[in-house]
Amino acid sequence: MICRDRVVIVTGAGRGIGRAHALAFARAGARVVVNDIGASLAGEGLDSSPAAQVVADIEAAGGEAIVDGHDVADWDGAGALVQAALDRWGRLDVIVNNAGVLRDGMFFKATPDQWDAVMRVHLRGHFCVGRHAAAHWRAASKAGDEVTGRIINTSSGAGLQGSVGQAAYSCAKGGIAALTLVQAAELGRYGVTANAIAPAARTRMTEQVFADMMAAPEGGFDAMDPANVAPLVVWLGSAEAGDISGKVFEVQGGQIILSDGWRPAGQVDKGARWDPAELGEVIRRLVSDAPQAMPVYGAR
Repeated sequence: MICRDRVVIVTGAGRGIGRAHALAFARAGARVVVNDIGASLAGEGLDSSPAAQVVADIEAAGGEAIVDGHDVADWDGAGALVQAALDRWGRLDVIVNNAGVLRDGMFFKATPDQWDAVMRVHLRGHFCVGRHAAAHWRAASKAGDEVTGRIINTSSGAGLQGSVGQAAYSCAKGGIAALTLVQAAELGRYGVTANAIAPAARTRMTEQVFADMMAAPEGGFDAMDPANVAPLVVWLGSAEAGDISGKVFEVQGGQIILSDGWRPAGQVDKGARWDPAELGEVIRRLVSDAPQAMPVYGAR
């Protein structure tokens, strides 16, 4: 088993992609903290039963798991989540940041409360859990322990190229991709890798927005089954994946794509200050000669 005896926290693990991650890690031999507050898609209400059912499923298959209901975006709650793994099993090897909410709508209608709610769960939630785990791993490394820590963040195609009607979600997911790069650069010396996935699968978030695309087929391979995303996450969480860090992978069905981030696509240097009136031709030539950008989701 590729993750035998590794201790894994999966946030938002009560349903959808997070649930698939938790079950897959357990099948791979990991001990799993199933974190979920059981909120609605809008982030409202509390219900421990989805996480409890995932734990029951893991235990029925002979695995080990515990329920955790802490709010990942609460600083102390995130610390208690990390501590729960340490108290139960005496170690922590992997965090999978998956929890999220939606507040979709066109940008010109967006409210500060909607914006803050999305940023809080996605971006702050990734920060809080990752920060507590990183502090633990750094201390362990400095104490001379062997650390094979793994941070696996959840970005999105919306974060990589934008999505109409999802300004806050796109910005939060883009921020998560950038956070992953910084975590990888800073934590590698302590034995920690950081990678991100941008999954496409059938979840509460996608089955309404992309109903036709997400519909389950009557037969054959179900490319949008959330379980298709989990194998990559399990491998990234294994000790074997120690040489892969700072990467963002798009994953859908049986397809895995290494995503290439922002980088120079053209350059011109006058060697002196430009006059605004002469820039029209220059900028248009730069844009024309550059590789064509991926279109924003939903753009016409």
